[in-house]
Amino acid sequence: MTVAIRIENLHRQFLDGSGNKLTVLTGINAQFRDAQTVSVVGSSGSGKSTLLHILGGLDHPTLGQIYYRDKPIFSFDSDKLADWRNRCVGFVFQSHHLMPDFTALENVMLPGMIKGLTKPTCLERATELLEQVGLQDRLTHKPTRLSGGEQQRVAIARALVNSPDIILADEPTGNLDTRTGEMVGDLLGKVCHDQKATLVLVTHNTKLAAEMDYRLKLENGVLSTA
Repeated sequence: MTVAIRIENLHRQFLDGSGNKLTVLTGINAQFRDAQTVSVVGSSGSGKSTLLHILGGLDHPTLGQIYYRDKPIFSFDSDKLADWRNRCVGFVFQSHHLMPDFTALENVMLPGMIKGLTKPTCLERATELLEQVGLQDRLTHKPTRLSGGEQQRVAIARALVNSPDIILADEPTGNLDTRTGEMVGDLLGKVCHDQKATLVLVTHNTKLAAEMDYRLKLENGVLSTA
């Protein structure tokens, strides 16, 4: 299978309140292939979310590069990087980040509208995805009328609406009860498989992590096989 995304010599440092350097990621190298599902586990504060944000171009490394199909994304200007995120990457966060005044359908349509797709195309695609995640009876519901699990399913559909190659999921079951979390985790893996998207998921959920094709651990800034 083709390599979808490659991490090369990735470092990330921050300055603390005293101006001292805090090293979060150290010399990380990895590659993820098309349609592969990958989990990254590690303790709180180990840098899992930082790694995911850099993979999606939301944060920049101190040193190193991310290659998308051999194209270095941090050589893109800000507009091209934003366009790449919209077209090629879907995000699922622990907090759903749904627009509270929009219906489930409108929330899912939004990335497609930003991409410049026609409204009928976005409507058809969003409806199809919400049906795929079992929310065909919730299309016109706003987030306040949806359960936590339903909101996360809307977020999964929204992440997939532009048919991205890569899905990045940051603790997608972290705010859910065990049963709902298992359902959402299974659904995320299945939908990504059906869409042939590469899934990189960071989680504390060892059961969910074990269900991925490839399992990694982030510890002391170093990524290794779990």
